[in-house]
Parts: sequence; structure tokens; C-alpha cells
Amino acid sequence: MEIQSLIPEKFINLLWRNGIIVKNIKKINITTVVLEVKLSDYSEINKVAKQTDTRIKIIGRQGLSFFLMKIRTRSALLFGVVLFGGIIYYLSTFVWNIEINTEHYISPYELRNQIKGFGVIPGLRKKNIDVYDIENKITRSNDEIMWVKARIEGVKLKVDVIERQSPPIIISNQTPCNLIANKDGIVVRVFTAEGTAVVKNGDMIQKGDLLVKGEQGKEGSVYPVHAEGEVIAKTFYEEIKEVPLYNKSKIKTGNSISNLYIKFGNKKIYLKNNLIPYSNYDKIENKDKFINKEIYYEVKEKNMPVDVTKVTEQIYSNILRNLDKNVKIVDKIQDVKKEKDKYLIKVLVVAEENIALEEK
Repeated sequence: MEIQSLIPEKFINLLWRNGIIVKNIKKINITTVVLEVKLSDYSEINKVAKQTDTRIKIIGRQGLSFFLMKIRTRSALLFGVVLFGGIIYYLSTFVWNIEINTEHYISPYELRNQIKGFGVIPGLRKKNIDVYDIENKITRSNDEIMWVKARIEGVKLKVDVIERQSPPIIISNQTPCNLIANKDGIVVRVFTAEGTAVVKNGDMIQKGDLLVKGEQGKEGSVYPVHAEGEVIAKTFYEEIKEVPLYNKSKIKTGNSISNLYIKFGNKKIYLKNNLIPYSNYDKIENKDKFINKEIYYEVKEKNMPVDVTKVTEQIYSNILRNLDKNVKIVDKIQDVKKEKDKYLIKVLVVAEENIALEEK
């Protein structure tokens, strides 16, 4: 509280004589003092103030007593908050929505009616719902359902269903046909499930040659079949590339200059603008919010020897990029010939793969 008196010290002394505890006394000016007292001593303080002709002004309140007084004056609001919270909590103990997720053939409406037949409807209390019992009943009552998962999320009962799916019907093509080679190669292994092989290990074949004939049986009792099998052959992939002995490369000399400018619209206003003394240079711009910087690095062209190993690896990677994943790499052969002003680089990849193809 704040007290105003001609002699505030006299007022404070009378408070102490009457057993009133005073704390945190702060003197504002000659006639004004701020201090802290207990709420229970307020009536006695008021009596002393009348005796000493002192004005009292409450400038702050704190403590449990004031909080309870404030709550008492707002009892209706507090009661409404408690009542609202109680209603929300009570309603949250019920299931108000049933969400059903199916796949292709079973409709959610059909499954919802089935669950309704089990006594599970919106407005049912959560404690009266056994999700495991619902899962078992749905699975037992519907042969088209393979798996069910039911769970309660908030005020929602969520049911997810996975349907049974029939295995695909595999149509077997039994039309008589031969197997022919789809590329050149050297036969390594021959496997036949139907038909008669006409090639053997070590045979050199060309694209279009007959590998497995669509016939089976002995002489006099030969019948046509749909040839099936694999003919594993050694195949070859070659790529040739010519590259110069030297490549021109730009190398920084270590010399550089810089310019500073600010930009208004599309116009540059230079704060520092040096003439560029280099015939060949690389320019780099560092853009800032206000002041931008241009850096010019002097470069010189120099003939650098070609890295043959790197070029060879690039050719090898290009060949592999065009091969199927089922192709097995057996060997890599590379040949580098140096001529007057260039390299002639050859890369040969040896692979093993199935070259059998049904003849149309």
C-alpha cells in the first residue's frame, strides 16, 4: 500500500506498537511511503490512519486470499468451465463414428450392416466394445475377408479389411515354335525343357541361326512342341574411340582483380571499376543485399596430356550402361595404340548371356 502523511514515520511507529508487521518500506518522497502489510491487519491499519490523518491507497495485491476472493466473485464462470469439461470427458467415453476401409469387392455399407448386427453402433460406450471379438466375428462370418484390424481412435472405431485374392490364371502358350539366336556368339551351355537342341558347346553361331528345334521324339514318331530352354553363349561388345594426345585446359595463374557495384533496377553503378588487364579470365559474381562484387581470375590455356586410363574406364562404363542386368561380365580387354597426334583406344567386353529367342 501507499501512504501519504505529513509525518509518515509516526504512522509506521504506531503500526509497530499495535503489533502490525510491516515489510519492504520504501520512501518515495517526504510525505509518501510504500510498504507491505498483511490483509488480516487492514482493519487495524485503517484505525491508525484515521488517528494520524493518513491517506491509504492500495497499489498491489498478492497471495492466496486474494485469489480465493476473485474465484468467489466468478463462481458461475468457474462452475461453467468445470461443467463443460465434465461433459466433454463424459462424451469422449463413447464411440460416435465407425470408419470402414475395404479394398475392391466388399462394400463398406455391407460391412457396416454386418457390424451393426453384432450390436456395435455409434453411441456405444468404449468399455463395452471388444475390438478383438469384432475382428474374430467379421473373419468367421465372411469368407472373402482374409485379415481384419479394429481399433478405437478417440471417438472413432476404425476397421481395416484385407480381402482374399484368387491366384492369377497362368495361360501356357503351347503353339509349336523354334528357338533362334538373337545375336552372334560362341555356345557355352545348352539347357532344353522342350524341343531338340541342334547346337552344342563351342559352336560359333550368328544372329538368326536355329538353336532348338520345336520337335521331339524318335524317328518315325516325331511330334511338334513349343521349344523351351536356354542357350548360354559367350558374346562380345566392342567400342573404339579416337582421342587427341593433348587437351587444352584453362589453369588459374593466381592473379585476380575485383570490382564493386550497386544495382538500381537493371543499371549498375560501380564504386570500384578496374580495367581488366587479362586476355583470358574467369568471372565470378558475389551478390549481396546492397553491394555486389565481381572477381576476375586470370587463366592461361595449357596443353595437358590425356588420361588414357580415365578414357578407357568411360568407354567401359558406356558399354555396361547398355547391357541388360542378366548379362554376366566374363572379361574386359583393352588395347591402346599411339599414333602421330592421337590415341586409338579399343575396349572389348566379353560376356555370357542367354541368346535364345522364340521364332515368330
